[in-house]
Amino acid sequence: MDRHQRTWYLVIAVVLVHVILISAQVNVDSGASVLETVTFGAFAEVQRLLTSGLDNVVGLWSGYVGLRDVREENVELNLEIADLRLEIQTQRALAQQTRNLERLLELRQTVALPTLSARVIAADSTPYFRTLTIDRGRRDGVRRDLAVIAPDGVVGRVVGSPGPRAAQVQLLVDRNAAAGALIERTRDSGVIVGTDDSTLLKLEYVSNLVDVRVGDEIVTSGIDGIYPKGFRIGVANQVTDGFGLYQQISVSPVVEFSQIEDVLVVLDAQAISSDVDGE
Repeated sequence: MDRHQRTWYLVIAVVLVHVILISAQVNVDSGASVLETVTFGAFAEVQRLLTSGLDNVVGLWSGYVGLRDVREENVELNLEIADLRLEIQTQRALAQQTRNLERLLELRQTVALPTLSARVIAADSTPYFRTLTIDRGRRDGVRRDLAVIAPDGVVGRVVGSPGPRAAQVQLLVDRNAAAGALIERTRDSGVIVGTDDSTLLKLEYVSNLVDVRVGDEIVTSGIDGIYPKGFRIGVANQVTDGFGLYQQISVSPVVEFSQIEDVLVVLDAQAISSDVDGE
């Protein structure tokens, strides 16, 4: 630093000192000196800035804490909602099961034959085999070729050799299944058979001369010795003349086979006594 610069710094310092001394001696209208007024204003501004910054920090912290609380509450509420939904589904399932059992009991009371209630425990549905497994078997009097029904209509028949506590049921929609059938309106007979389509049946051996209409109810005829007479099978949904002597009749089954949970096995009283004696 040269001499010329030091002289200027000295002059500036002397001027500042004089300004401060004069400010300390000169009073404003309020009675306070200019120095006090300026100093107070400067410190007040610093205090205002500090207070504002502190308020912002406190606000941010409060918002963060509040946000955490809201998130925790949301998690708890979501868990409660999930539990309630699960409870609702459970109650719906129980209610549906109760309705199914009530309908099955009503059917059992109206059927003038010995029956045995059973629950479906497994299903096997392929283009070649459509079967169910029920939780009743040889010890319960179940044997081969017993009819199996549901509140809506015919389900199928017991096939194979039943185990002690389980049996396999061939569904009526199995491609190898068949049953004697009647057109309920005209009482003309035919044979209902399964198809490759799990939602359709065919009514065969009905003459082209027979009056068959879309919407006709198809029921069991009882001539096959397996299915009792008069149980619902399905409804005719398409009727066309065949190339030979018989019509081509497509039937929609009344039973929703994919939703069966409980069934009735139509028992043979004589077979029950002989099976029990054999045990």
